[in-house]
Amino acid sequence: MKSIAILTGGGPAPGMNTVVASVSKTFLRDGYRVLGLHSGYSALFTTEPRVQEVDFALADEIFNKGGSILRMSRFKPTDEDFEKRFNLDFFIKNEVKLLVTVGGDDTASTANRVAKFLADHHYPIANIHVPKTIDNDLPLPNSSPTFGYNTAKTAGTVICTSVMEDARTSENWFLVSAMGRSAGHLALGIAGACHYPMVVIPEFFNKTEITIDKIVSLVISCMLKRKIMGLRYGAAMISEGVFHSLSNEEIAKSGIHFTYDEHGHPELGKVSKAHIFNELVERKLKDINLKVKCRPVEVGYEIRCQNPIAFDLTYCSLMGMGVHTLFAQGCTGCMVYVDHQGNVSPLYLKDIQDPATGKILPRQVNVNSNKVQSYVNDIMDYITPAVYEAARAYVDNPELFDFKKILNW
Repeated sequence: MKSIAILTGGGPAPGMNTVVASVSKTFLRDGYRVLGLHSGYSALFTTEPRVQEVDFALADEIFNKGGSILRMSRFKPTDEDFEKRFNLDFFIKNEVKLLVTVGGDDTASTANRVAKFLADHHYPIANIHVPKTIDNDLPLPNSSPTFGYNTAKTAGTVICTSVMEDARTSENWFLVSAMGRSAGHLALGIAGACHYPMVVIPEFFNKTEITIDKIVSLVISCMLKRKIMGLRYGAAMISEGVFHSLSNEEIAKSGIHFTYDEHGHPELGKVSKAHIFNELVERKLKDINLKVKCRPVEVGYEIRCQNPIAFDLTYCSLMGMGVHTLFAQGCTGCMVYVDHQGNVSPLYLKDIQDPATGKILPRQVNVNSNKVQSYVNDIMDYITPAVYEAARAYVDNPELFDFKKILNW
């Protein structure tokens, strides 16, 4: 009996089960078996893969739940894995006609390798990728979000609104770190929704080298301004992605020793970025003799497996059904793209990959956009020349904490 195979790679994002359920329902109606593979790509490189067959009842049960019924993995096969361990029999025995992958750019790139390997061994199959990441950093057209981002932002906003209320109630400061490996979309989205008086994202450093001292000085700039305003509390949001832009020398200064995953990315999830930021800020506060109490808060794993909100339920359903549409049109080697009107079209990886490296370049926050500049100018609090004299009541050199001078804006 003809079948399709589905696997999930990378880290969780709200809506993964919605995609799996929607893909399954459309293909089950066409008489296909739907074989879900546990443990990502590692399932294809073992003689005994863990397979979850998806039927109508299971698809109906999971479509609105967070997490992923198909267990995930960041496994990235090597050339040796393809040569010695690829389970071609799984595809032949089950008459697999389509491999559906759900993940980020690394998962998409590996899907192409699998399809090429099968074609070279005279068993061509279609492969269609469904792009996901709560980081919102895949370059989809027309600023379309990646699925899971809006749910993660909503869940993060609930947490961070409570954090800000705690700051106000206890007259403390909180340093909050949000996920975002290569871009600051999630940190900025949550901070903007919560009216945080300071956010620091890697894209802010578009005109100057990013350093730990500059990151810390931006936070203290906000603390100083709010003291002048008579506000003894606050919260600063810092994107974990700033670490990816730091030089090795700067990382060494912070005292952090990263391990790296199979894709060469620092395993930021193994360290508390908020704790590190908090310690660095406290060190600077002590040096300049500024009395501020601050506490760290990490926002990350709590928001990845939330039940998807209505936006992502609809969006992921359309993408799941879009896989069937593209397959019926003979598309392969592409990502499914759904525009704001619900129209489905293929987005070919070759059109968004860097021609030299083959990598998909992350979509950065456009700091020059009206959306970002309005937040920076109208909501955030920081030192400007207009308050230098008032700031001298707290520090001798307020110009060192001038937000726009630090960033060379």
